[in-house]
Amino acid sequence: MKILTGVLSAMGVIIIYMFVKNNLSPNYLGVNGGMLAKMPKTPNAVSSQTEEKDKKVEALEFKGNLVDSKKQVIKAIESYGNAKIIKNETNYIYVVVTTGIMKYHDDVEFYFDESKKLIQIRSASRIGYSDMGLNRERYNDLREFYYK
Repeated sequence: MKILTGVLSAMGVIIIYMFVKNNLSPNYLGVNGGMLAKMPKTPNAVSSQTEEKDKKVEALEFKGNLVDSKKQVIKAIESYGNAKIIKNETNYIYVVVTTGIMKYHDDVEFYFDESKKLIQIRSASRIGYSDMGLNRERYNDLREFYYK
């Protein structure tokens, strides 16, 4: 009986931890020196600014100027669905996407590098280890919506 109680207590702690982590935005997001946040050690993220082959995606090219490019990114975000824009600054957009079944919150960032006319992107799961390719799939979908 003590073992069962211990197992149930451990499961409760894990569930509470996952709930809290899923509902708190990471404090390390944003642009620092022209760079989005570093990649986690886990495989559940992609970025256009990483050198890790399995996590690398291509930056998006500006469509005209900054204003036009931002409008097109926002349109792509809205087309993707289940996304809420948290920050919309001059050269940065931060979005929280909620997954369908499990309702996990994932963080997606866009950095508009005006000097290179590129939109750097980072998409990462907040919790878990593997995302079963969801962040790469999300990137591909957003890219497709952006270039329509």
